[in-house]
Amino acid sequence: MDYTEGVLIGGKWLPGSQGVFDVVDPATLTVIAQVANAGPDDAVAAVDAAHAAFPAWAATAPRARADLLMKTRDLMLRDAEELAGLISAENGKSLADARAEVGYAAEFFRWFAEEAVRPHGDYGSSPAGGTRTIVTHHPVGVAALVTPWNFPAAMATRKIAPALAAGCTVVLKPAAETPLTALAVARLMAEAGVPDGVVNVVPGEDAPAIVAAWTQDPRVRKLSFTGSTNVGRQLLRQAADRVVNTSMELGGNAPFVVTADADVDAAVEGAMIAKFRNGGQACTAANRFYVHASVAEEFTAKLGARVEALVVGPASEGSDIGPLISARARKNVERLVENAVATGAVVAHQAQPATAPGYFFTPVVLTRVTAQSEVVQEEVFAPVAPIVVWSDLEDLLTELNSSEYGLAAYVYAGDLGAALHLAERIEAGMVGINRGLVSDPSAPFGGVKQSGLGREGARAGLEEYTEMQYFSVAW
Repeated sequence: MDYTEGVLIGGKWLPGSQGVFDVVDPATLTVIAQVANAGPDDAVAAVDAAHAAFPAWAATAPRARADLLMKTRDLMLRDAEELAGLISAENGKSLADARAEVGYAAEFFRWFAEEAVRPHGDYGSSPAGGTRTIVTHHPVGVAALVTPWNFPAAMATRKIAPALAAGCTVVLKPAAETPLTALAVARLMAEAGVPDGVVNVVPGEDAPAIVAAWTQDPRVRKLSFTGSTNVGRQLLRQAADRVVNTSMELGGNAPFVVTADADVDAAVEGAMIAKFRNGGQACTAANRFYVHASVAEEFTAKLGARVEALVVGPASEGSDIGPLISARARKNVERLVENAVATGAVVAHQAQPATAPGYFFTPVVLTRVTAQSEVVQEEVFAPVAPIVVWSDLEDLLTELNSSEYGLAAYVYAGDLGAALHLAERIEAGMVGINRGLVSDPSAPFGGVKQSGLGREGARAGLEEYTEMQYFSVAW
């Protein structure tokens, strides 16, 4: 497609009011596309289109909406290899990770196609008698969706699919680093037959101005954001002025706990997924490893061997680990690791460095790390595995729950009952027990504390885009 006309409003592909901006491959540092650069005026025009399309879409039969979502899923799978290549080109992740993301992203269309046709509501008599209560749900209205760069397909479909299933129309702001995948998905939705104006996409470099235009527009009734906690706080302040319905999927600092009776080989396998999937650039990534003293040496040696075998480089070379998203991201990670080493941590294992010119960071395993280290306390969006040794369960729980974040956690233990008991005491919205992956379209994805508000996926993901109404009927 002509990305210089990459603003999708009311079914038309248009140039941006702010010219164009470059999309750079972080593995090669080459410009792979110039994309229409939208501004606030484009954002308002997108709301115009979504608002105009809303009544007809909300009145569309759930089965018809479901059929269009399922058709989009089929088209994504048809073009899976092309989409994976696009993701790798603009994001840098390995082709294996990109292919997995396409399948995961497409699954949201199937899940919410199925949810769209399942009636939900309630009916009953009042306790005092004489009346009946009927509870129903309506689509909230125009939904503004703001997505990050680390999963450019899945983060878009995880929001678009439930919104459309509920009967909402949407305006989407993809990350400036990775707009191409979102535009490709939007084209497939148009090919599937989704009516003009139901899905509108506004790529642009000035995200604050675009999103501010939406939070200030009384026609926008829903804001769904995935990104950092700091930006989430700012958007919540903006949304408060109009009391906008919000969903926030924010930062994380996921602990990965290995108990004394854990299957160490299984724990290492799970750690490779939880930590190194997507190069560690995931809000659910294992960020800090707490390994029981009795198995710490074995776990570290086995994890270290796996890390040393990782191939770092461009996706085109079949690498396991791609680049970080930007020079700033790499500089921040280098600072965290250097500070950890300066305060006593040891780089126990590392992969071979990449030879390509991109924003690569060599995967490392750190030992002799204290629980108070900055590399443990901060969210590290990179292939860095700091290991903290523990022996007392109560002290461990104090450390686990000291973070302001509470998105995901992982527990590996031999005794399932003990693992569940431990998981219940961890302040996190999701806990992987003896597995290194928690994301699933059928599960309610989301966190507690400053990791966000609301849930995506499952039935809860659809309900985020509805408002409840009840009728009190004289009987």
